[in-house]
Amino acid sequence: MKEIGLQLYTIRDFMKNEEDIRESFQKMRKYGYTQAQTAGCAIPYADFGRIAKEEGIQIVGTHDNFNLMVSDFDQALENHMILGTTNMGIGGNRSSSVDEVKAFIEKANMIGEKAAKYGMKFTYHNHSHEFFRWENGKTTMDMLVEGLNPANTSFVLDTYWVQYGGGDVREWIEKLAGRIDILHLKDMKISWSKDQPATPQITEVGNGNLNWESILKTAAKCGVKYYVVEQDNNYSVNCFASIKSSAEYLKKIVN
Repeated sequence: MKEIGLQLYTIRDFMKNEEDIRESFQKMRKYGYTQAQTAGCAIPYADFGRIAKEEGIQIVGTHDNFNLMVSDFDQALENHMILGTTNMGIGGNRSSSVDEVKAFIEKANMIGEKAAKYGMKFTYHNHSHEFFRWENGKTTMDMLVEGLNPANTSFVLDTYWVQYGGGDVREWIEKLAGRIDILHLKDMKISWSKDQPATPQITEVGNGNLNWESILKTAAKCGVKYYVVEQDNNYSVNCFASIKSSAEYLKKIVN
């Protein structure tokens, strides 16, 4: 892991205008982040891409508009080319039946096939609901692995949500060897009080219970391309203190 990135949803409250975006990128660089994955663009893509380039941040993927990719692929393609990324991604999909999962896979493969002509891939980010088991005996995740074309699609595997869904993080990295362009580094801690049951919570990388040294070794062995920190909530002080803490921990265990 030579470089680390940030899923910009982590600092979403500071990505709403040009001035805040530039300042946020500058803070990221200060803490050691050189890459980013978008969570939508609050300003025009051309301006977003320009500011990222000026501040030394490489856009390695997106969480973008799936409906636009389906209905107006050319516009979605242009947006991603402006950002300079080869990963056209979405933040997930909720299906209410096996047939809906199959329909989604068909659309995703169509996008991936079109994207491949331009050297791009369609990328899918998991949450925990993909580990729900349907009446056919398979989880949504099983169906995605089987159905998505590995030649032009890939996964953004989220460590926290795999663990939360009852999966084994390292096993899933191995299962998807060669198919993970982006690995989301997201830690899990347990919140507990005598009056409430233990509850899993998102926390800074290194502040929870995931075995990061082993996870990162497995990821390197299995060809993960980009390592992207994401923290949805539960910041120790604020979102910037949290991304600083995660970066410091990662530098410590990989050096």
